[in-house]
Amino acid sequence: MKFYDFGIVMEKEPEDEGYFAYSPSLPGCFSNGMTIEETRRNIRVAIQQHIAALLAHNQISSSLAPLTAARRGC
Repeated sequence: MKFYDFGIVMEKEPEDEGYFAYSPSLPGCFSNGMTIEETRRNIRVAIQQHIAALLAHNQISSSLAPLTAARRGC
């Protein structure tokens, strides 16, 4: 199993309760949650699903290869 390390950005929703998160290195990959912890869990799932979709469609970027790391967590 490979582990990838992606930076994420979390922001407070300006007009709503909760938080918004995205990964700058994965365009189109974002999530949200009511708490920071929930948002962190949700963006982790979103990243996993995003990578799975890229792999399934053979669209994984070669630029992701150097990001492989033995690190768990988001």
